[in-house]
Amino acid sequence: MQNKELADLLFPHVHLVPQDIIAKYPARKLEATAKVTRFAPSPTGFLTIGGLYATFISERLAHQSEGVFYLRIEDTDKKREVEGSIDGIVQALDYFGIRYDEGVTSFGEETGQYGPYKQSARVDIYQAFIKHFVEEGLAYPCFCDTEALQHIRNIQQSRGEMTGYYGKWALHRCFTLEQVKEELAKGKPFVIRLKSQGSSERKIRYTDLVKGLIELPENEQDIVIMKADGIPTYHFAHAIDDFLMGTTHVIRGDEWLSSVPIHVQLFEMLGFKRPEYGHLAPIMKMDGHSKRKFSKRKDPDAAVHYYQLEGYPREAISEYFMTLVNSNYEEWRIQHPAELFSSFVIETSKMSVSGPLFDMDKLHDISKDVIAKMSADEMFEQLVKWAHSYHAGLYQKLINHREYAIGILGIGKDAIKPRKDFAKWSDVPPAISYFFDEEFKAEASTFTESLPPATSELLAQQIVQSYLGMYDDEDDKDVWFGKVKQVADQFGFAKDAKTFKKQPEQFKGHVGDVAMVLRLALSNRTHTPDLFDMMQVMGESRVRSRLCYFIDEVPNS
Repeated sequence: MQNKELADLLFPHVHLVPQDIIAKYPARKLEATAKVTRFAPSPTGFLTIGGLYATFISERLAHQSEGVFYLRIEDTDKKREVEGSIDGIVQALDYFGIRYDEGVTSFGEETGQYGPYKQSARVDIYQAFIKHFVEEGLAYPCFCDTEALQHIRNIQQSRGEMTGYYGKWALHRCFTLEQVKEELAKGKPFVIRLKSQGSSERKIRYTDLVKGLIELPENEQDIVIMKADGIPTYHFAHAIDDFLMGTTHVIRGDEWLSSVPIHVQLFEMLGFKRPEYGHLAPIMKMDGHSKRKFSKRKDPDAAVHYYQLEGYPREAISEYFMTLVNSNYEEWRIQHPAELFSSFVIETSKMSVSGPLFDMDKLHDISKDVIAKMSADEMFEQLVKWAHSYHAGLYQKLINHREYAIGILGIGKDAIKPRKDFAKWSDVPPAISYFFDEEFKAEASTFTESLPPATSELLAQQIVQSYLGMYDDEDDKDVWFGKVKQVADQFGFAKDAKTFKKQPEQFKGHVGDVAMVLRLALSNRTHTPDLFDMMQVMGESRVRSRLCYFIDEVPNS
Protein backbone atom coordinates (compact mmCIF):
# COMPACT_ATOMS: atom_id res chain seq x y z
CA MET A 1 0.00 0.00 0.00
CA GLN A 2 2.85 2.38 0.81
CA ASN A 3 4.28 1.91 -2.70
CA LYS A 4 0.95 2.86 -4.26
CA GLU A 5 0.71 5.94 -2.06
CA LEU A 6 4.31 6.84 -2.86
CA ALA A 7 3.66 6.55 -6.60
CA ASP A 8 0.59 8.79 -6.38
CA LEU A 9 2.55 11.26 -4.27
CA LEU A 10 5.36 11.49 -6.84
CA PHE A 11 3.18 11.34 -9.95
CA PRO A 12 -0.21 12.86 -9.11
CA HIS A 13 -0.60 14.04 -12.72
CA VAL A 14 -0.03 10.61 -14.28
CA HIS A 15 -3.23 8.68 -14.91
CA LEU A 16 -2.20 6.49 -17.83
CA VAL A 17 -1.50 2.85 -16.97
CA PRO A 18 0.90 0.55 -18.87
CA GLN A 19 -1.84 -1.87 -19.96
CA ASP A 20 -3.76 0.89 -21.75
CA ILE A 21 -0.60 2.11 -23.48
CA ILE A 22 0.40 -1.37 -24.63
CA ALA A 23 -3.08 -1.85 -26.08
CA LYS A 24 -2.48 1.11 -28.38
CA TYR A 25 0.62 -0.55 -29.84
CA PRO A 26 -0.53 -3.91 -31.24
CA ALA A 27 2.01 -6.47 -32.36
CA ARG A 28 3.11 -5.98 -35.94
CA LYS A 29 1.61 -8.35 -38.49
CA LEU A 30 4.79 -9.63 -40.06
CA GLU A 31 6.24 -12.99 -40.99
CA ALA A 32 8.18 -14.70 -38.22
CA THR A 33 11.45 -14.17 -40.12
CA ALA A 34 10.85 -10.43 -40.64
CA LYS A 35 13.07 -8.06 -38.69
CA VAL A 36 12.08 -4.70 -37.26
CA THR A 37 15.09 -2.41 -36.90
CA ARG A 38 15.59 1.25 -36.20
CA PHE A 39 17.93 4.19 -36.40
CA ALA A 40 17.59 6.17 -33.18
CA PRO A 41 19.99 9.12 -33.21
CA SER A 42 20.20 11.97 -30.74
CA PRO A 43 20.06 15.37 -32.48
CA THR A 44 23.11 16.60 -30.59
CA GLY A 45 25.55 16.96 -33.48
CA PHE A 46 26.42 15.68 -36.91
CA LEU A 47 25.85 12.16 -38.21
CA THR A 48 29.13 10.25 -38.48
CA ILE A 49 30.21 7.83 -41.17
CA GLY A 50 30.22 5.09 -38.49
CA GLY A 51 26.64 5.96 -37.57
CA LEU A 52 25.63 5.84 -41.23
CA TYR A 53 27.32 2.43 -41.57
CA ALA A 54 25.35 0.98 -38.63
CA THR A 55 22.17 2.53 -40.03
CA PHE A 56 22.84 1.01 -43.45
CA ILE A 57 23.15 -2.44 -41.86
CA SER A 58 19.94 -1.95 -39.89
CA GLU A 59 18.05 -0.94 -43.03
CA ARG A 60 19.38 -3.93 -44.98
CA LEU A 61 18.49 -6.41 -42.21
CA ALA A 62 14.92 -5.11 -42.14
CA HIS A 63 14.22 -4.84 -45.84
CA GLN A 64 16.00 -8.02 -46.95
CA SER A 65 13.71 -9.88 -44.52
CA GLU A 66 10.54 -8.06 -45.66
CA GLY A 67 10.48 -6.28 -42.30
CA VAL A 68 10.30 -2.67 -41.14
CA PHE A 69 12.99 -0.05 -40.66
CA TYR A 70 12.05 3.13 -38.79
CA LEU A 71 13.60 6.40 -37.63
CA ARG A 72 13.18 7.42 -34.00
CA ILE A 73 14.65 10.67 -32.66
CA GLU A 74 15.98 10.40 -29.11
CA ASP A 75 15.72 14.08 -28.20
CA THR A 76 15.22 13.98 -24.45
CA ASP A 77 18.44 15.90 -23.78
CA LYS A 78 17.24 19.32 -24.89
CA LYS A 79 20.27 21.12 -23.45
CA ARG A 80 22.59 19.37 -25.92
CA GLU A 81 20.27 19.46 -28.93
CA VAL A 82 21.76 21.22 -31.96
CA GLU A 83 19.39 23.22 -34.12
CA GLY A 84 18.98 21.69 -37.56
CA SER A 85 20.32 18.27 -36.56
CA ILE A 86 17.06 16.44 -37.25
CA ASP A 87 16.75 17.97 -40.73
CA GLY A 88 20.39 17.09 -41.37
CA ILE A 89 19.76 13.47 -40.38
CA VAL A 90 16.67 13.18 -42.59
CA GLN A 91 18.50 14.79 -45.53
CA ALA A 92 21.50 12.49 -45.11
CA LEU A 93 19.34 9.36 -45.12
CA ASP A 94 17.61 10.62 -48.27
CA TYR A 95 20.91 11.50 -49.96
CA PHE A 96 22.38 8.07 -49.34
CA GLY A 97 19.20 6.23 -50.29
CA ILE A 98 18.54 4.73 -46.86
CA ARG A 99 14.77 4.36 -46.98
CA TYR A 100 12.84 4.15 -43.74
CA ASP A 101 9.22 3.03 -43.51
CA GLU A 102 8.17 4.98 -40.42
CA GLY A 103 9.35 7.87 -38.34
CA VAL A 104 10.16 11.55 -38.40
CA THR A 105 10.17 13.11 -41.85
CA SER A 106 11.15 16.55 -43.08
CA PHE A 107 9.29 19.62 -41.80
CA GLY A 108 8.73 17.89 -38.44
CA GLU A 109 6.07 15.54 -39.76
CA GLU A 110 5.77 11.82 -39.04
CA THR A 111 4.65 8.70 -40.82
CA GLY A 112 3.71 5.38 -39.23
CA GLN A 113 1.29 3.93 -36.67
CA TYR A 114 3.73 3.43 -33.78
CA GLY A 115 4.61 7.02 -32.94
CA PRO A 116 5.19 9.57 -31.74
CA TYR A 117 8.68 8.97 -33.11
CA LYS A 118 10.29 11.75 -31.08
CA GLN A 119 11.01 10.78 -27.50
CA SER A 120 10.27 14.30 -26.30
CA ALA A 121 6.65 13.69 -27.32
CA ARG A 122 6.45 10.42 -25.36
CA VAL A 123 7.19 11.62 -21.82
CA ASP A 124 3.70 10.78 -20.59
CA ILE A 125 4.22 7.20 -21.79
CA TYR A 126 7.52 6.84 -19.95
CA GLN A 127 6.18 8.35 -16.75
CA ALA A 128 3.29 5.90 -16.72
CA PHE A 129 5.75 3.00 -16.71
CA ILE A 130 8.01 4.70 -14.16
CA LYS A 131 5.05 5.29 -11.86
CA HIS A 132 4.18 1.61 -12.27
CA PHE A 133 7.73 0.67 -11.27
CA VAL A 134 7.38 2.74 -8.08
CA GLU A 135 4.03 1.08 -7.33
CA GLU A 136 5.66 -2.34 -7.71
CA GLY A 137 8.62 -1.44 -5.49
CA LEU A 138 10.99 -1.61 -8.46
CA ALA A 139 12.01 2.06 -8.30
CA TYR A 140 12.28 4.84 -5.74
CA PRO A 141 13.01 8.57 -5.44
CA CYS A 142 16.56 9.67 -4.68
CA PHE A 143 17.25 13.14 -3.27
CA CYS A 144 21.06 13.04 -3.41
CA ASP A 145 22.61 16.12 -4.96
CA THR A 146 25.92 16.24 -6.85
CA GLU A 147 27.87 16.95 -3.66
CA ALA A 148 26.38 13.96 -1.82
CA LEU A 149 27.09 11.64 -4.76
CA GLN A 150 30.69 12.84 -4.95
CA HIS A 151 31.10 12.27 -1.19
CA ILE A 152 29.95 8.66 -1.63
CA ARG A 153 32.36 8.23 -4.53
CA ASN A 154 35.29 9.62 -2.54
CA ILE A 155 34.68 7.16 0.31
CA GLN A 156 34.37 4.24 -2.11
CA GLN A 157 37.61 5.16 -3.84
CA SER A 158 39.45 5.54 -0.54
CA ARG A 159 38.32 2.02 0.42
CA GLY A 160 39.07 0.51 -2.97
CA GLU A 161 35.45 -0.42 -3.52
CA MET A 162 33.41 -0.29 -6.72
CA THR A 163 32.08 3.20 -7.25
CA GLY A 164 28.42 3.92 -7.83
CA TYR A 165 25.01 4.04 -6.20
CA TYR A 166 24.15 0.52 -5.08
CA GLY A 167 23.54 -1.66 -2.06
CA LYS A 168 24.59 -0.02 1.19
CA TRP A 169 25.65 3.08 -0.73
CA ALA A 170 22.13 3.68 -2.02
CA LEU A 171 21.19 6.09 0.76
CA HIS A 172 17.53 6.59 -0.15
CA ARG A 173 16.76 3.07 -1.30
CA CYS A 174 14.92 2.18 1.86
CA PHE A 175 13.38 5.53 2.69
CA THR A 176 9.96 5.28 4.24
CA LEU A 177 6.98 7.16 2.87
CA GLU A 178 7.29 9.63 5.75
CA GLN A 179 10.96 10.29 4.98
CA VAL A 180 10.11 10.93 1.33
CA LYS A 181 7.38 13.36 2.37
CA GLU A 182 9.86 15.19 4.60
CA GLU A 183 12.30 15.63 1.70
CA LEU A 184 9.54 16.80 -0.61
CA ALA A 185 8.36 19.30 2.01
CA LYS A 186 11.84 20.82 1.94
CA GLY A 187 11.42 21.37 -1.80
CA LYS A 188 14.25 19.02 -2.67
CA PRO A 189 14.45 17.86 -6.29
CA PHE A 190 14.59 14.12 -6.90
CA VAL A 191 15.38 11.56 -9.52
CA ILE A 192 13.87 8.11 -9.84
CA ARG A 193 16.28 5.20 -9.50
CA LEU A 194 15.89 1.57 -10.43
CA LYS A 195 15.90 -0.75 -7.41
CA SER A 196 18.34 -3.24 -8.88
CA GLN A 197 18.24 -6.88 -7.78
CA GLY A 198 21.41 -7.69 -9.69
CA SER A 199 24.81 -8.64 -8.36
CA SER A 200 28.20 -8.13 -9.98
CA GLU A 201 29.10 -11.57 -8.59
CA ARG A 202 26.68 -13.15 -11.06
CA LYS A 203 26.99 -13.20 -14.85
CA ILE A 204 24.58 -12.75 -17.72
CA ARG A 205 25.13 -14.63 -20.94
CA TYR A 206 23.74 -13.53 -24.28
CA THR A 207 24.57 -14.18 -27.91
CA ASP A 208 25.57 -11.03 -29.73
CA LEU A 209 24.58 -10.86 -33.40
CA VAL A 210 28.13 -9.90 -34.34
CA LYS A 211 30.42 -10.94 -31.51
CA GLY A 212 28.84 -14.25 -30.60
CA LEU A 213 28.48 -15.51 -27.02
CA ILE A 214 29.14 -12.75 -24.47
CA GLU A 215 29.38 -13.05 -20.70
CA LEU A 216 29.11 -9.92 -18.55
CA PRO A 217 28.51 -9.16 -14.84
CA GLU A 218 24.93 -8.38 -13.87
CA ASN A 219 24.01 -4.79 -13.21
CA GLU A 220 23.77 -4.01 -9.50
CA GLN A 221 23.74 -0.24 -9.81
CA ASP A 222 20.57 1.63 -8.93
CA ILE A 223 20.73 3.57 -12.16
CA VAL A 224 18.69 6.74 -12.71
CA ILE A 225 15.67 6.03 -14.90
CA MET A 226 14.09 9.49 -14.61
CA LYS A 227 15.94 12.77 -14.24
CA ALA A 228 14.89 15.61 -11.95
CA ASP A 229 13.12 17.35 -14.84
CA GLY A 230 10.76 14.40 -15.27
CA ILE A 231 12.49 13.20 -18.46
CA PRO A 232 13.56 9.54 -18.54
CA THR A 233 17.14 8.51 -19.20
CA TYR A 234 18.11 6.84 -22.46
CA HIS A 235 18.28 3.39 -20.86
CA PHE A 236 14.68 3.38 -19.70
CA ALA A 237 13.16 5.24 -22.66
CA HIS A 238 14.75 3.00 -25.26
CA ALA A 239 13.46 -0.14 -23.56
CA ILE A 240 9.88 1.17 -23.56
CA ASP A 241 10.12 2.37 -27.16
CA ASP A 242 11.76 -0.73 -28.56
CA PHE A 243 9.03 -2.90 -27.04
CA LEU A 244 6.09 -0.73 -28.07
CA MET A 245 7.46 -0.22 -31.58
CA GLY A 246 8.13 -3.92 -32.02
CA THR A 247 11.90 -3.69 -32.48
CA THR A 248 13.42 -7.14 -32.98
CA HIS A 249 17.07 -6.36 -33.78
CA VAL A 250 19.35 -3.49 -32.74
CA ILE A 251 22.66 -2.75 -34.46
CA ARG A 252 24.82 -0.26 -32.58
CA GLY A 253 28.41 0.65 -31.76
CA ASP A 254 30.27 -1.51 -29.29
CA GLU A 255 30.54 1.43 -26.87
CA TRP A 256 27.05 0.24 -25.85
CA LEU A 257 28.27 -3.26 -25.01
CA SER A 258 28.84 -2.37 -21.35
CA SER A 259 25.18 -1.26 -21.14
CA VAL A 260 23.83 -4.68 -22.12
CA PRO A 261 23.45 -5.85 -18.48
CA ILE A 262 21.34 -2.76 -17.73
CA HIS A 263 19.19 -3.25 -20.82
CA VAL A 264 18.70 -6.98 -20.22
CA GLN A 265 17.70 -6.21 -16.63
CA LEU A 266 15.23 -3.51 -17.65
CA PHE A 267 13.49 -5.74 -20.19
CA GLU A 268 13.21 -8.51 -17.61
CA MET A 269 11.76 -6.17 -14.98
CA LEU A 270 9.31 -4.74 -17.51
CA GLY A 271 8.29 -8.25 -18.53
CA PHE A 272 9.07 -7.48 -22.18
CA LYS A 273 10.85 -9.58 -24.77
CA ARG A 274 14.05 -7.74 -25.55
CA PRO A 275 15.47 -7.26 -29.06
CA GLU A 276 18.58 -9.03 -30.26
CA TYR A 277 21.67 -6.83 -30.01
CA GLY A 278 24.58 -6.65 -32.41
CA HIS A 279 27.58 -4.50 -31.50
CA LEU A 280 29.91 -3.13 -34.17
CA ALA A 281 33.54 -2.26 -33.61
CA PRO A 282 34.29 1.33 -34.74
CA ILE A 283 35.31 1.98 -38.33
CA MET A 284 39.04 2.69 -38.53
CA LYS A 285 41.15 4.88 -40.80
CA MET A 286 44.84 4.92 -41.67
CA ASP A 287 46.98 7.56 -40.01
CA GLY A 288 50.43 7.19 -41.49
CA HIS A 289 51.29 3.52 -41.07
CA SER A 290 48.87 2.79 -38.25
CA LYS A 291 45.11 2.48 -37.83
CA ARG A 292 43.02 4.60 -35.51
CA LYS A 293 39.42 5.50 -34.87
CA PHE A 294 37.85 8.42 -36.69
CA SER A 295 37.95 11.61 -34.65
CA LYS A 296 34.92 13.91 -34.71
CA ARG A 297 37.20 16.84 -33.98
CA LYS A 298 40.20 16.12 -36.20
CA ASP A 299 38.77 14.32 -39.23
CA PRO A 300 36.44 16.18 -41.61
CA ASP A 301 35.72 12.84 -43.28
CA ALA A 302 34.26 11.54 -40.01
CA ALA A 303 31.10 13.53 -40.78
CA VAL A 304 28.56 12.19 -43.26
CA HIS A 305 28.11 15.74 -44.53
CA TYR A 306 31.65 15.56 -45.95
CA TYR A 307 30.56 12.81 -48.36
CA GLN A 308 27.46 14.77 -49.32
CA LEU A 309 29.49 17.93 -49.93
CA GLU A 310 32.04 16.01 -51.99
CA GLY A 311 29.25 14.37 -53.93
CA TYR A 312 29.84 10.64 -53.58
CA PRO A 313 26.89 8.91 -55.27
CA ARG A 314 24.64 6.97 -52.94
CA GLU A 315 25.27 3.79 -54.97
CA ALA A 316 29.02 4.11 -54.37
CA ILE A 317 28.65 4.44 -50.60
CA SER A 318 26.24 1.48 -50.57
CA GLU A 319 28.60 -0.66 -52.66
CA TYR A 320 31.52 0.21 -50.43
CA PHE A 321 29.60 -0.41 -47.22
CA MET A 322 28.66 -3.86 -48.52
CA THR A 323 32.35 -4.74 -48.86
CA LEU A 324 32.80 -3.82 -45.19
CA VAL A 325 29.72 -5.69 -43.97
CA ASN A 326 30.52 -9.15 -45.34
CA SER A 327 33.88 -10.20 -46.79
CA ASN A 328 32.21 -12.50 -49.33
CA TYR A 329 30.37 -9.61 -50.97
CA GLU A 330 33.16 -8.81 -53.42
CA GLU A 331 33.22 -12.39 -54.70
CA TRP A 332 29.43 -12.23 -55.08
CA ARG A 333 29.72 -8.94 -56.97
CA ILE A 334 32.15 -10.47 -59.48
CA GLN A 335 29.69 -13.29 -60.10
CA HIS A 336 26.69 -10.93 -60.31
CA PRO A 337 27.96 -7.76 -62.00
CA ALA A 338 24.51 -6.57 -63.11
CA GLU A 339 22.63 -7.26 -59.86
CA LEU A 340 21.67 -4.52 -57.40
CA PHE A 341 23.68 -4.61 -54.18
CA SER A 342 20.43 -5.14 -52.31
CA SER A 343 20.15 -8.61 -53.87
CA PHE A 344 22.98 -9.76 -51.61
CA VAL A 345 21.76 -11.08 -48.26
CA ILE A 346 23.99 -9.86 -45.45
CA GLU A 347 24.65 -12.08 -42.43
CA THR A 348 25.53 -10.57 -39.07
CA SER A 349 27.46 -13.70 -38.09
CA LYS A 350 29.88 -12.99 -40.95
CA MET A 351 30.62 -9.42 -39.89
CA SER A 352 34.11 -8.60 -38.69
CA VAL A 353 34.49 -8.52 -34.92
CA SER A 354 37.33 -6.01 -35.29
CA GLY A 355 36.79 -2.55 -36.73
CA PRO A 356 36.81 -2.48 -40.55
CA LEU A 357 39.27 -0.16 -42.28
CA PHE A 358 37.65 2.69 -44.20
CA ASP A 359 39.88 2.85 -47.28
CA MET A 360 39.29 6.12 -49.15
CA ASP A 361 41.24 4.92 -52.19
CA LYS A 362 39.01 1.89 -52.46
CA LEU A 363 35.91 4.06 -52.11
CA HIS A 364 37.22 6.23 -54.97
CA ASP A 365 37.74 3.19 -57.19
CA ILE A 366 34.27 1.85 -56.46
CA SER A 367 32.75 5.28 -57.01
CA LYS A 368 34.51 5.63 -60.37
CA ASP A 369 33.11 2.27 -61.43
CA VAL A 370 29.62 3.28 -60.31
CA ILE A 371 29.66 6.58 -62.19
CA ALA A 372 31.22 4.99 -65.29
CA LYS A 373 28.29 2.57 -65.51
CA MET A 374 25.71 5.35 -65.42
CA SER A 375 24.21 6.66 -68.63
CA ALA A 376 24.76 10.32 -69.44
CA ASP A 377 21.13 11.02 -68.51
CA GLU A 378 21.53 9.29 -65.14
CA MET A 379 24.71 11.23 -64.47
CA PHE A 380 22.98 14.47 -65.40
CA GLU A 381 20.02 13.88 -63.07
CA GLN A 382 22.23 13.02 -60.08
CA LEU A 383 24.62 15.85 -60.83
CA VAL A 384 21.78 18.38 -61.02
CA LYS A 385 20.40 17.20 -57.68
CA TRP A 386 23.82 17.47 -56.05
CA ALA A 387 24.63 20.84 -57.62
CA HIS A 388 21.29 22.27 -56.51
CA SER A 389 22.43 21.88 -52.89
CA TYR A 390 26.18 22.26 -53.15
CA HIS A 391 27.26 24.12 -56.32
CA ALA A 392 25.00 26.92 -57.47
CA GLY A 393 27.20 27.89 -60.42
CA LEU A 394 27.22 24.41 -61.87
CA TYR A 395 23.51 24.04 -61.25
CA GLN A 396 22.75 27.09 -63.38
CA LYS A 397 24.95 25.84 -66.21
CA LEU A 398 23.27 22.43 -66.15
CA ILE A 399 19.69 23.67 -66.24
CA ASN A 400 20.52 26.36 -68.85
CA HIS A 401 22.41 23.97 -71.13
CA ARG A 402 20.78 20.61 -70.50
CA GLU A 403 21.42 18.92 -73.87
CA TYR A 404 24.96 20.30 -74.11
CA ALA A 405 25.73 19.10 -70.57
CA ILE A 406 24.36 15.61 -71.29
CA GLY A 407 26.53 15.51 -74.39
CA ILE A 408 29.60 16.42 -72.32
CA LEU A 409 28.84 13.75 -69.73
CA GLY A 410 28.23 11.21 -72.47
CA ILE A 411 31.73 11.45 -73.98
CA GLY A 412 33.34 8.03 -73.74
CA LYS A 413 30.18 6.32 -72.50
CA ASP A 414 29.91 4.09 -75.56
CA ALA A 415 33.44 2.75 -75.30
CA ILE A 416 34.11 -0.85 -74.30
CA LYS A 417 36.10 0.55 -71.40
CA PRO A 418 34.14 3.65 -70.34
CA ARG A 419 35.94 6.66 -68.95
CA LYS A 420 36.54 6.69 -65.22
CA ASP A 421 37.59 10.27 -64.58
CA PHE A 422 34.97 11.06 -61.95
CA ALA A 423 34.96 9.60 -58.44
CA LYS A 424 32.47 12.11 -57.08
CA TRP A 425 30.29 14.93 -58.33
CA SER A 426 32.63 17.63 -57.03
CA ASP A 427 35.19 16.34 -59.56
CA VAL A 428 32.93 17.44 -62.40
CA PRO A 429 32.94 21.28 -62.28
CA PRO A 430 36.72 21.77 -62.73
CA ALA A 431 36.87 18.91 -65.23
CA ILE A 432 34.27 20.33 -67.62
CA SER A 433 34.63 24.10 -67.07
CA TYR A 434 36.42 24.62 -70.41
CA PHE A 435 33.35 23.43 -72.30
CA PHE A 436 31.65 26.67 -71.28
CA ASP A 437 32.90 29.75 -73.11
CA GLU A 438 33.12 32.21 -70.21
CA GLU A 439 35.31 29.91 -68.14
CA PHE A 440 37.35 28.83 -71.16
CA LYS A 441 38.29 32.41 -71.98
CA ALA A 442 39.06 33.16 -68.34
CA GLU A 443 41.58 30.28 -68.35
CA ALA A 444 43.03 30.94 -71.81
CA SER A 445 45.91 33.17 -70.71
CA THR A 446 48.14 30.12 -70.36
CA PHE A 447 47.58 28.75 -73.88
CA THR A 448 51.24 28.32 -74.79
CA GLU A 449 52.63 27.08 -71.47
CA SER A 450 51.91 23.46 -72.39
CA LEU A 451 52.89 23.39 -76.06
CA PRO A 452 54.70 20.20 -77.14
CA PRO A 453 58.53 20.31 -77.38
CA ALA A 454 59.91 22.02 -80.49
CA THR A 455 56.52 23.65 -81.13
CA SER A 456 56.82 27.42 -81.07
CA GLU A 457 53.90 29.78 -80.68
CA LEU A 458 54.17 30.73 -84.35
CA LEU A 459 54.22 27.09 -85.44
CA ALA A 460 51.22 26.38 -83.20
CA GLN A 461 49.36 29.23 -84.90
CA GLN A 462 50.24 27.86 -88.32
CA ILE A 463 49.08 24.35 -87.36
CA VAL A 464 45.74 25.65 -86.14
CA GLN A 465 45.34 27.90 -89.19
CA SER A 466 46.03 25.00 -91.55
CA TYR A 467 43.62 22.67 -89.78
CA LEU A 468 40.92 25.33 -89.65
CA GLY A 469 41.09 25.58 -93.44
CA MET A 470 40.18 21.92 -93.86
CA TYR A 471 37.89 21.44 -90.81
CA ASP A 472 34.49 19.96 -91.60
CA ASP A 473 32.04 19.13 -88.81
CA GLU A 474 30.53 16.36 -90.98
CA ASP A 475 33.75 14.33 -91.09
CA ASP A 476 33.71 10.92 -89.42
CA LYS A 477 36.57 9.99 -87.13
CA ASP A 478 38.73 8.39 -89.82
CA VAL A 479 38.45 11.34 -92.18
CA TRP A 480 39.04 13.74 -89.28
CA PHE A 481 42.21 11.95 -88.23
CA GLY A 482 43.38 11.81 -91.81
CA LYS A 483 43.26 15.57 -91.92
CA VAL A 484 45.19 15.84 -88.65
CA LYS A 485 47.88 13.60 -90.15
CA GLN A 486 47.89 15.74 -93.27
CA VAL A 487 48.61 18.83 -91.15
CA ALA A 488 51.31 16.90 -89.29
CA ASP A 489 53.04 15.96 -92.53
CA GLN A 490 52.74 19.55 -93.82
CA PHE A 491 54.77 20.88 -90.88
CA GLY A 492 57.34 18.11 -90.57
CA PHE A 493 55.79 15.87 -87.91
CA ALA A 494 55.90 12.07 -88.12
CA LYS A 495 52.62 10.26 -88.91
CA ASP A 496 52.86 8.29 -85.63
CA ALA A 497 54.90 8.07 -82.46
CA LYS A 498 56.62 4.85 -83.54
CA THR A 499 58.08 6.46 -86.67
CA PHE A 500 59.25 9.47 -84.69
CA LYS A 501 60.92 7.27 -82.09
CA LYS A 502 62.93 5.47 -84.79
CA GLN A 503 64.11 8.66 -86.51
CA PRO A 504 63.67 11.60 -84.09
CA GLU A 505 66.23 13.74 -85.89
CA GLN A 506 64.10 13.82 -89.06
CA PHE A 507 60.92 15.20 -87.46
CA LYS A 508 59.78 18.04 -85.22
CA GLY A 509 57.55 15.62 -83.37
CA HIS A 510 54.69 13.28 -84.22
CA VAL A 511 51.00 13.50 -85.05
CA GLY A 512 50.14 13.35 -81.35
CA ASP A 513 51.90 16.68 -80.88
CA VAL A 514 49.77 18.21 -83.60
CA ALA A 515 46.65 16.84 -81.93
CA MET A 516 47.92 18.33 -78.66
CA VAL A 517 48.11 21.77 -80.25
CA LEU A 518 44.50 21.43 -81.38
CA ARG A 519 43.51 20.18 -77.92
CA LEU A 520 45.15 23.19 -76.30
CA ALA A 521 43.50 25.55 -78.75
CA LEU A 522 40.06 24.10 -78.00
CA SER A 523 40.33 23.49 -74.27
CA ASN A 524 43.54 25.01 -72.88
CA ARG A 525 44.08 21.56 -71.33
CA THR A 526 46.62 18.84 -72.03
CA HIS A 527 44.27 16.16 -70.70
CA THR A 528 40.74 15.91 -72.06
CA PRO A 529 38.43 13.17 -73.27
CA ASP A 530 38.88 11.92 -76.83
CA LEU A 531 39.62 14.97 -79.01
CA PHE A 532 37.27 14.01 -81.85
CA ASP A 533 34.39 13.29 -79.44
CA MET A 534 35.06 16.55 -77.62
CA MET A 535 34.86 18.49 -80.89
CA GLN A 536 31.63 16.73 -81.85
CA VAL A 537 30.01 17.78 -78.58
CA MET A 538 31.31 21.35 -78.82
CA GLY A 539 29.80 21.71 -82.28
CA GLU A 540 30.99 23.50 -85.38
CA SER A 541 30.36 27.08 -84.27
CA ARG A 542 32.21 26.70 -80.96
CA VAL A 543 35.12 24.79 -82.54
CA ARG A 544 35.63 27.41 -85.28
CA SER A 545 35.33 30.24 -82.77
CA ARG A 546 37.95 28.74 -80.48
CA LEU A 547 40.40 27.93 -83.25
CA CYS A 548 40.11 31.51 -84.48
CA TYR A 549 40.50 32.79 -80.92
CA PHE A 550 43.73 30.82 -80.60
CA ILE A 551 45.10 32.21 -83.83
CA ASP A 552 44.27 35.79 -82.81
CA GLU A 553 45.35 35.55 -79.16
CA VAL A 554 48.66 33.69 -79.37
CA PRO A 555 51.32 36.37 -79.96
CA ASN A 556 53.75 36.05 -82.85
CA SER A 557 57.19 34.78 -81.95
